[in-house]
Order: sequence, then structure tokens, then C-alpha cells
Amino acid sequence: MTLTNNETLLSKGSPETEISEREMEELVNQALSKAIGKLNQTGPVLILPPDITRFHSRAGVLTDICSRQLGSRLGAVMPALGTHMPMSQEELKHMFPNTPLDKFRVHDWRNDITELGRIDADWVEKTTHGKVRYDWPVQVNKLLRDGGFSLIISIGQVVPHEVAGLANHLKNIFVGTGGKEAIDKSHFAGASYGMERMMGRIDTPVRLMFDEGYNLFGQKIPPILYILTVIGPKTRDQNTGSSQEAVRGLYIGFGRDCFEKACELSRKVNIDLLEEPINKAIVYLDPKEFRTTWLGNKAVYRTRMAMADNAELLVLAPGLERFGEDLGADKLIRKYGYRPTEVILEKASKEKDISENLSAAAHLIHGSSEGRFLIRYCPGPKVSRSEIESVGYEWGDLKEAQNRYNMEKLALGWNTLDDGERVFFISNPALGLWAERQRFMSKP
Repeated sequence: MTLTNNETLLSKGSPETEISEREMEELVNQALSKAIGKLNQTGPVLILPPDITRFHSRAGVLTDICSRQLGSRLGAVMPALGTHMPMSQEELKHMFPNTPLDKFRVHDWRNDITELGRIDADWVEKTTHGKVRYDWPVQVNKLLRDGGFSLIISIGQVVPHEVAGLANHLKNIFVGTGGKEAIDKSHFAGASYGMERMMGRIDTPVRLMFDEGYNLFGQKIPPILYILTVIGPKTRDQNTGSSQEAVRGLYIGFGRDCFEKACELSRKVNIDLLEEPINKAIVYLDPKEFRTTWLGNKAVYRTRMAMADNAELLVLAPGLERFGEDLGADKLIRKYGYRPTEVILEKASKEKDISENLSAAAHLIHGSSEGRFLIRYCPGPKVSRSEIESVGYEWGDLKEAQNRYNMEKLALGWNTLDDGERVFFISNPALGLWAERQRFMSKP
């Protein structure tokens, strides 16, 4: 049997579905066997999972499952870091306990890149509705093109995303294993077009850039098998007080169809449309996942459309170590701070350092409240009050905040404290998007 360009091998999910680890292994093994049979090739396989910042995606479990089934055909595993810090040995063991450590490779977004081709500036300008005009390089880690692999397995979670609208699929390829210019330009295109116009939507300008890049140049890399999850919250465990997540959907296939099916479910599971705006939000950043504001500002991105004017977003960040994942980006964040869109766009048009690092410019735009509401960061001991305030945020005392807002007692969503204060609690901003219904529905 020949490989089709767009074939879904597994589609299972609903807002009520809970897929156990055992069932997930059975389903993945069946689908992977079908995929390998269709390829009719015996070469090595490259797995591209996300990094530790997507631990809850179940990508670690899925990578271990694929690793076991592939056996000697497993050529390499390369976490799709994008701009993130490389994973430590301890993190690799924690996330991928049953995948051999000697199979892991590190993606270097500045140096290990090959260019498959370019999309012309006219196309990019038209697709972004005139917000930017430049060509876009279709870049991947050179291992994808030159590594001698017969198949790429791209693993990850579909969830609302500030750059692409919904995460994963080709984003895992062209950003996760992409190079600096491609990441800079795609992120800045999205920020210029408007984050709130894209989050939770499938066919955004940035998504169309990824699709066009693959349509034009995808034949230069091996076929890609996508394994996509949709993760939703479970009810808080009454015995432990912890909040857990459930695998609500599992989608496996070649092409875009499996991604679209996952997106349909993610929009039902991961978007919480509120009938009223939030005046006080409490967002917790797990120290195992969030060590920088580059990642931790999901607390801002994912709640921005839910916040009332003059509201307060309180971010509890006990593991915060610095601002940028990349030290160069960290320096730019400290220099320019999180400012409204028009301020950063002006700086990017005039200042050489920020104009040459457009993904950092996009990040600064994403991390701003646009002056509508207050963002108060409560860091652990590694980031000082003066540092927090220097980038445009208010500082809060972490212990004081944790004493007042006891996460073991807070329910997900709305809570009314003993003194009458009403707050909205989010235990992991990476798992969804929160928006006032009217604001979300009014966006194009």
C-alpha cells in the first residue's frame, strides 16, 4: 500500500473521554504498525517530542511507547526545543524514563539549521493582511533533511497558542526544530497581526505560513507521522487536593486531517468562555515547568481576553530564575520590558538589537496587558523585586500571596474567600485559554 498525503490512522476523543496509559499504548502500537507498513521502508526513525515545558502533554509516555515498538529502528529522539533551553539529564530521565538516553539529540536553533526554501514577501504580506512584508525561510534542523531517516514521528499536544492559534502539527517542525530567522519572523508576524485575533483558531496567518512552507518544500524531508493529544482537566482529587489532567483525545495520521480533528476537540476542551470578565485572577506556575517569564507568561497570554479593565493578574512563580530562555533574549527583555504593542513596534523599527531579534519583540508584545490591567509577579528567591519592576510588572511577596490564596483549598475557576473576595484560579495556564465570551466571539 502506498502512503497517502492526508490519512488519519486514529481518531479518538470527546470532552468526556479518558484514555488510560494502557489504552494509549495499544492504540499507538496499532497506528504505528499501520504507518510503518504503508511506508514500506526499513530505515531509521526520528522522533520529535516537545520538551519538559510540555510535560503534561503525555508526550513523554508516547515517546517511550514509540521507542519500545521501534526497537533497533529508533534512530534518534530530538526534543523540539525551538528557542528553549536544552533539557538536563535529570529532565530527560523524568519525562522519557524508558527511552535510551544515548538516542537523544539537542536542537540548536542558531547553528544546526538547514533552509528548505523561502516563501516570497508578497505572499506573506497578503496572508498577514499587510501587517508585515518580508520573505519567510522554511528552516528545519539539518538532522531532518540529512540524517538518513525514513520517517519522522512528531508528537505533541494541541492546545490554544499565542503564535499559531493552536499549537503543534507543523509548528513542531518549523518552530520546534526551526532556526532563528524563521522563528523571529513567524512570531513577529503573529504579534503584528494580533494575538487575540488568533488564539484558539485554526487557520491563522502563521498557521498558513507553516502549511505553505510544507506544501512547497516538504518533499525535501521524510514523511511525518503526527501523534497528537488533547489534554483536559479532571476534577480536583478530594483526597490529595491536587488537580490532574486527562487525555481527552488521541489523533494519529499523516497530513492535516488529524490535526483539524484534534483542533475541533481542543476548542471544546481547552477554551473556557466566561460570561463575565475576571477582576482578580490567581495563576500558579509549576516550578518544574516554568523557570522563565518567556514560558511563564502563558499566565498573561492565556488569560488576557478574560481580564476586566483595571483588574489584577497575580502570578505565583516559585521557580522563576530569569526572564529569557535564551540569554540573548533575557538581555533584551531586561532592556525593553513588557510594553504595549505600539511601543515595541516602534522600538523594532528603530533599534538594531531588537529588530534583529523579532521573536523577542513578539514576546514583549505578548507579555503586555496593553495597559488594561495590572500584572503582579510573585517570584521565588532567584529574581528580585527590582528585576520584576524593571520589566514593567508589579512585584508581589510569594509567601504572603500563598498564605492568602491557599492552592490546596482553591477550586479551579471561581472562588469566594471567607472575607468575600472573589477570585478566579488557574493551576496551569499551559492547558487552556480563558476568555470573556463576548470578547472572544467578537474577534475575527
